[in-house]
Amino acid sequence: MKRHTLLILFLPFFLFAFAANSQSAVVKIMTWNLLNYPDYTNVSSDTALRNPYYRTVVQYVNPDILVTQENATNSSVSLFLSGVMNVGGSNQYNSGTYINGYDTNNGIFYRAADFQFVSNTVIATDLRDINAFKLVHILTGDTILIYSCHLKSSYGPPNDTQRASEVDSLRKVTNVLSSGTDFIVCGDFNIYNSFEGAYIKLLQNNIADDGNFIDIYSMPGTWNQLMYSNYHTQSTRLTNFGGGASGGMNDRFDMILYSTAVSQPGKVTYVSGSMTPVGNDGLHYNQSINVMPNTTVPQNVANALYNVSDHLPVTANFEFSSTTNLTELSQNSSSINIFPDPAVEDIFIQFYSRSTGLLHISIYNILGNTVKEFDDEKKEIGYFEKNITDLITLQPGVYLIRLSIRDQVISKRFVIASHL
Repeated sequence: MKRHTLLILFLPFFLFAFAANSQSAVVKIMTWNLLNYPDYTNVSSDTALRNPYYRTVVQYVNPDILVTQENATNSSVSLFLSGVMNVGGSNQYNSGTYINGYDTNNGIFYRAADFQFVSNTVIATDLRDINAFKLVHILTGDTILIYSCHLKSSYGPPNDTQRASEVDSLRKVTNVLSSGTDFIVCGDFNIYNSFEGAYIKLLQNNIADDGNFIDIYSMPGTWNQLMYSNYHTQSTRLTNFGGGASGGMNDRFDMILYSTAVSQPGKVTYVSGSMTPVGNDGLHYNQSINVMPNTTVPQNVANALYNVSDHLPVTANFEFSSTTNLTELSQNSSSINIFPDPAVEDIFIQFYSRSTGLLHISIYNILGNTVKEFDDEKKEIGYFEKNITDLITLQPGVYLIRLSIRDQVISKRFVIASHL
């Protein structure tokens, strides 16, 4: 009974103090055109041949989120998840909902302990769908929208026009997002120069909306030049095989672009200097990527990049962070406060619900395993408090508490101290 009294005594300070709580994590996002994975004419042979190469690259890069293009069959994502991302039964990664549309498709894989997948929304174009993947970062509660695209290929005015039309479809969606929304677009853009209509439309900053994208590189003119060799992502091969393009490294087709909100300090922020075309050392212009020496990746990784796809993956790091204080609780729908922290037997939480619905609370250990779950409770819009008891059954250590109500998911780490 005394411990509850102690909580009550500290509650006024807890409710009104201007004490900030901050959490952050750096997340590596990777985009990769897999080159028609798997070959539908002989799935077992193709996966047996290429999966080891994919695994070499993925294990070397170690991404937190992987976005893929040219997923070629309805089983593409499930095959890649089991045969590449989670080989050996590690179950580190989950895959987002896969939608098998016309032509090839987009997939997404993410660390199960770090993200919750929310949705996959199709943006239809005349050729390949653009997919909007929505995820929530469990630690900070930050939401990220990731658009994956594979625009029309080939050089020439009709193809330029088609790519511009596909970007128009994307901008119709991003232009109506709320100001401050964190979003990126990644994939195989098949864009050849800075004056192409699709590229101009991606970057076009309209006064009336915040739907434009930012390219960290200023690359005026045509991109398949020696002066831009550090940024090229296709082709990994000088000769043609496996259905991929040839000619060596001389095109910048694969990119990661991001919203104005991501370019500024806030919940999701691009980490300066982290954009990387994996395996490109700038010394393989018009050559195969595995011509020795490759000065940026081990030779086995260069060989894997050469053998598995005609595109290099591109990676970038983003810092996910959430800094809130008690004054902001009624304004910030991604806020949760915990007292005391470290805890012994009880914790007291504060939370602002932006919708009416059933609240579900779970507690996870550092391995991502659920150690406690609580019965759902109906909550109205607004601020509420809850006392969670009987934590003495848990071992001392770091835990994650997760609250979800409708489409709102918020998480925070806390510590259980020794019970002695």
